[in-house]
Amino acid sequence: MTDVLQELGVQCPYCGETFTTEIDCTISDQDFIEDCQACCQPILLSIHFDANGELLGAESHRENE
Repeated sequence: MTDVLQELGVQCPYCGETFTTEIDCTISDQDFIEDCQACCQPILLSIHFDANGELLGAESHRENE
């Protein structure tokens, strides 16, 4: 099993800046909103894990898409 918290690099779909955020690996697939640390726009993050809690992938979208 992986660490409970894992850093994830996110590219903002509004301004293109990349920042890091922490995700909780104990929660299976999850969707949440994180504000961009550069332009403050809301980003919808979709995080996907396997059965062992390993990160499979992450997607970032504009909140209104």
